[in-house]
Amino acid sequence: MAGDLFADDPVPPASETGDGAMPLAERLRPRRLADVVGQEHLTGDEGAIGRMVAAGQLSSMILWGPPGTGKTTIARLLAEAVGMRFAPLSAVFSGVADLKKAFAEAEKMASAGKRTLLFVDEIHRFNRAQQDGFLPYVERGTVVLVGATTENPSFALNAALLSRAQVLVLHRLGEKALSTLVARAEAEVDRPLPVTDAAREALVASADGDGRFLLNQVETLFAAAIEEPLDAPALAQFLHRRMPVYDKDRDGHYNLISAFHKALRGSDPQATLYWLARMLVAGEDPLYLVRRLVRIASEDIGLADPQALVQCLAAKDAYQFLGSPEGELAIVQACLYCATAPKSNGIYVAQKEAWKAARETGSLSPPAHILNAPTGLMKDLGYGAGYRYDHDAPDGFSGDDYWPEEMDAREFYRPVDRGFEKRVAERLAWWEERRQERRAERER
Repeated sequence: MAGDLFADDPVPPASETGDGAMPLAERLRPRRLADVVGQEHLTGDEGAIGRMVAAGQLSSMILWGPPGTGKTTIARLLAEAVGMRFAPLSAVFSGVADLKKAFAEAEKMASAGKRTLLFVDEIHRFNRAQQDGFLPYVERGTVVLVGATTENPSFALNAALLSRAQVLVLHRLGEKALSTLVARAEAEVDRPLPVTDAAREALVASADGDGRFLLNQVETLFAAAIEEPLDAPALAQFLHRRMPVYDKDRDGHYNLISAFHKALRGSDPQATLYWLARMLVAGEDPLYLVRRLVRIASEDIGLADPQALVQCLAAKDAYQFLGSPEGELAIVQACLYCATAPKSNGIYVAQKEAWKAARETGSLSPPAHILNAPTGLMKDLGYGAGYRYDHDAPDGFSGDDYWPEEMDAREFYRPVDRGFEKRVAERLAWWEERRQERRAERER
């Protein structure tokens, strides 16, 4: 893989190294960790990687970041910095046989006193069983595993592997870092990029944080016989790629879904629709967004408007029936319904509190009077004794106690005074009054 960020140290020109036919991104690959720019939070003296290199001791790690941000180069330079053997694998092209061969070679080198840094690109493409295959070799220190992934490790990698590796997050490259790439390329070919200042900004913005993509575009421009500098429209036509409006704020997938969720929770349908559009236009899986809406319908709306969940599930059915683009309108409908619905997190809070109580009191038995007694022995033990059938009670409500004897009654669900939950709150208050009346009558 090529295309990372580079510092200002000069690189010998292609004419001197004899690698003129080598892709520009490869010719500009950093020679030292100090040359990598854009990931200083990791490679700097106070960064996780910087500290490991200073100590001369690496631990297994997962490099998580967007394409073209330097994952492969950092792994290679890490091995060089601490004197380890670099063994690269791609999960796209490798299978069990390749892994066994890599582990066998690592063990052979270890017996000769040489440690191996095993770099696995696209590690998320290995299935769970293949990921488990790394564990004994990582635990024994046969290899230091450095995995690279563009996918969220929490979902793409199994827990056992994550517990043995530190996850390091690489940032999408910013304007300053990408501009450094362009300057480095200009120094390498010893001539300026044939574009205007405005076109240069548009070119950098079009890379969307991907250094490799930017260098490939720059190389295309240098290879063409361009007499006059191109402006932004001419550059867009030349590269056959629409130049986006210059935007310094390049949000990632999880930032966008966070913005979408918070705008919806904040009852701003206009902003919610904007973030939804940003994700769909960028190619997000529509069903992923529907799944998020279903979760939001329970977490942020709940019984304040029970129809929210129905709308979201209907949107899922409609999209699966119609597909894109027609089915996306149903997603918009569910999105706007949820954004304009009354909000309550009562169910979400109740679930967390109930789950916590269950973990704290998990061994307590139900009270005997609400247990079934299908045998004579169980009846003799008091199972079911004193149970009151609610439908036979006044108002269809007995007011019985259903909590373990060793545990006081608790309030998990507290409906808000909005939407349908206002009626639910009134109903709960009415039941509580009847409960106190029934218990007072029994104590007389």
